[in-house]
Amino acid sequence: MTDHAVSLKAELAQRLSGPGGLYNMGNALGLLGGLSFHVAAAMAVSGSGLGHGLDAFADYFAGSLGATAITLAMLIFFWSGEQYHRAWALGAPPDAALNRMGDLSSGWGALALGLGLFLLGQPVLAATSGLMHAAGKFGSALPEWVQSRLPFGPRTFRLTVVASRLPALVAVLIQAQSAGAAGQTQPLAASGLLLLCYGLWLKADVALMRS
Repeated sequence: MTDHAVSLKAELAQRLSGPGGLYNMGNALGLLGGLSFHVAAAMAVSGSGLGHGLDAFADYFAGSLGATAITLAMLIFFWSGEQYHRAWALGAPPDAALNRMGDLSSGWGALALGLGLFLLGQPVLAATSGLMHAAGKFGSALPEWVQSRLPFGPRTFRLTVVASRLPALVAVLIQAQSAGAAGQTQPLAASGLLLLCYGLWLKADVALMRS
């Protein structure tokens, strides 16, 4: 193995050792996987021409106001993941200012996600993955002197973020069971990918409790 390969491997391991890297790995897998499944499904229905693929690509990111809101949320989540990565670059405890920036930007991303989910007809997920998640992130970003005056500990906000993922996780499990029973390969694969993403996001949520 060359020195460059060793250095790249060490850098990748360091990035994935903290919550920021875990968040963004889940974000990247979800984005690329979701886009691939969406384009493949559209081309299977409409034909295999390049034009159909490009139309499906545009539809995925900005085909409706809801899709545009979710695209905005994804961009914000990538940004917040990078803030977390920088905050945890030296391990625990993290850089407090950068960690708070990650929480704040993640909260805004959750609000954009909630709006997109609501516009796409998913009110329960909008309330949990959106509003509940945002509340946990914004609460975690409160200054320490504010959190110390609350009747509950700061860990409550982190646990709120974890709990906000559970309804979506249950929905994915139900979809996977239904797709498996019907022998639908592509929906089953999509559900499996989402489960992997949620596993990474939950691991990052738990890792942030060390802050």
